[in-house]
Amino acid sequence: MVVHKPYRDLPPGTLERTREAFARTLTLADMAAAAGAQVRVALAPHPAEFTEMMKAGMALEDAARVYEQGLVLAAEHARAGTCTAMGEVGRPHYPVEPPVWERANLLMRRALEEARDAGCAVLLHTESATPEVFLDLAQRIRAAGFPLEKAVKHYSPPVVGPENQGLWPSIIASHDSAEEAARQGTRFLLETDYIDEPERPGAVLGPKTVPRRTLELVQKGLLSEEQAWTVHGENPRRIYGWDIAL
Repeated sequence: MVVHKPYRDLPPGTLERTREAFARTLTLADMAAAAGAQVRVALAPHPAEFTEMMKAGMALEDAARVYEQGLVLAAEHARAGTCTAMGEVGRPHYPVEPPVWERANLLMRRALEEARDAGCAVLLHTESATPEVFLDLAQRIRAAGFPLEKAVKHYSPPVVGPENQGLWPSIIASHDSAEEAARQGTRFLLETDYIDEPERPGAVLGPKTVPRRTLELVQKGLLSEEQAWTVHGENPRRIYGWDIAL
């Protein structure tokens, strides 16, 4: 999954800038596909772009308008089949003033509504997911009429049981988190949150981490091969609606 992230040389501020940034992500995905990878794309203006626009001097209403335009554009891509999910969307994972937090939650709702109407999944970027945060997110997702079965909590702690309220936890593939998730069941995804920054090689986790960690889990008896297929085959099929080729 190639997930759209902000580009430092394309700071947000206009719909055209968002369109240009999306085009770059789609080009990167095309390059990966041409090299033989099975590629899907998640597109959306990152939640941090909303506050970054205000840091650059935009008024809250103007920043919200540009951000919403990006959500509509991402939903258009979902309808056209050029992306499989809208993401990352959500709200700031850092402290903001109450009016900004309130508007960010409204923008998250708009993202859920756009994804609902486009029939695609969402990748949620929020603050750390405690049981209270999972509950709050689930309530907001239901209020937007979006199916919990299509909502993925990016960078989730290993909360595989009922405390995740029906969201899909996408768990960072560290040793401890992956093992704790496997002990609880198979209703989760594993991710690396890999960011290809030359000055930070391997950040956050390298792209080979998920297959390596999965093999470790099987070797330790924490997952059977069938359970590993559930995590990496059946779960993505349920969430994103794609078939995984072997």
